[in-house]
Amino acid sequence: MGQFDMVKDFFLGISRSRVSLIGGMIVTITTPFLLAYMLADTIWHIKNPYFGAAVYLALGPFFLGGLAMIFVGAFFFRGDRDVHLFTLQYLRKYFTEPELFGRLRKNVFLIVLLTSVNFAVFSMFIYRAYHYMESTQFCGQFCHTVMNPEHTAYENSPHSRVSCVECHIGAGADWFVKSKISGARQLLAVAASTYPTPITTPVHGLRPARETCEECHRPELFHGDKLSVTKRFLPDEANTQVHDVLLMKIGSAGDRVQSSHGIHWHVAPENKITYRSTDHTRMVIPEIILTEADGRQTVFRTEDADELLNETALKGEMREMDCIDCHNRPSHIYLTPDDALDRKLAEGDIPAELPFIKRQAIELITASYETADQARATITAKLNAWYRDKYPELVTVKPNLLEAAVQGVVAAYSENVFPAMKVEWGTYTNHISHGPDFYIGCFRCHDDLHESPEGKTISADCNTCHTLLAIEEEEPKILQALQGRN
Repeated sequence: MGQFDMVKDFFLGISRSRVSLIGGMIVTITTPFLLAYMLADTIWHIKNPYFGAAVYLALGPFFLGGLAMIFVGAFFFRGDRDVHLFTLQYLRKYFTEPELFGRLRKNVFLIVLLTSVNFAVFSMFIYRAYHYMESTQFCGQFCHTVMNPEHTAYENSPHSRVSCVECHIGAGADWFVKSKISGARQLLAVAASTYPTPITTPVHGLRPARETCEECHRPELFHGDKLSVTKRFLPDEANTQVHDVLLMKIGSAGDRVQSSHGIHWHVAPENKITYRSTDHTRMVIPEIILTEADGRQTVFRTEDADELLNETALKGEMREMDCIDCHNRPSHIYLTPDDALDRKLAEGDIPAELPFIKRQAIELITASYETADQARATITAKLNAWYRDKYPELVTVKPNLLEAAVQGVVAAYSENVFPAMKVEWGTYTNHISHGPDFYIGCFRCHDDLHESPEGKTISADCNTCHTLLAIEEEEPKILQALQGRN
């Protein structure tokens, strides 16, 4: 029997089963497209999340399903005359008669060859599909509307070049499996439109920071203080630029020179801090336990701790403090209206020479809008109308100023507010620092209200974490001294 006859015989065998025939057609059609895309993706790293989804979530499964249909049809859905396929008599006949054995051998060779090719394609598909589903494009852009707030905040964060999986999953098979199970539930929720709006922060499902954050950041090796200089702009006609200057007592979680101190004292191995919270966001903390290196424990509680812990449904979740308890939004940072505009003004995206732009922008971006399109249109129209009315000469002479300001103000809004997902100003709380109202972040614990049986309290003294060198000063003397302008 020739090679052509062998191939012909193989395909005739497949054609005896409709299931195998359909599977063979699927494999024949999908294989060239699948190989072409995977090769292109390997060479050029295609970033389009929807094209990748079409290949790895649609075309790839079709290919795999076609292979399965060929196998199942060939062995389980053949004609009545082939029902004796696996009988002892049938096998003895094929292995004892030279002509039939030669035919069987050639068919086996062809099957092995085709299986090897399919296995190579299958392996390449699994490898590329794995990397696609681990990519930031898949995580942040595939479910565009749902994940748009988080992806936008991520792209504007200091961790925008760190892939999502490095923080949300980390290394190891156990967390990989957990993430895929969780991801499957999330995809089903998106498909069924049962996802929450806004998306809840997964604080209870995050991996411990020592297994993720500390792969790059090691608090034990931090030391010294950090000078923090923040530019702000007042809502007056000149948009006066002022500075906040703080000396942050970063300290160390235990360096080579001295014991743990400063802000990072909280995550030092010798200072184990556990606490009970009574709400999902960990805003209300009635009980804190400090366990020192020698095993001594100090319990700090608020006056209403018993009442809160007994009444809450969570019954006081016990948690060991780590980086995420303060840096709770390291990659998905939503700014306050003031901070958003100050950043745009400092970066030059909003021209500070445009009179009253800070005041007018604050008024417009904090208004309520039903859709993002409505917000953009309203902000654009009202800014243009106000400046053409109040400063017609300036708009005429320098029209680019107003155009740039409009774009900057719209960007400040669009990067932080997402009406479709019900994400407004202040929806997500950032526990770094304490905010202007002194009730979040540090002050969840440092409030002078958590007291031990011995009468010790957790201090609310501002100097515990930083020294205030200048607040809203136009020309801080400390900056002049540091810059050699005295």
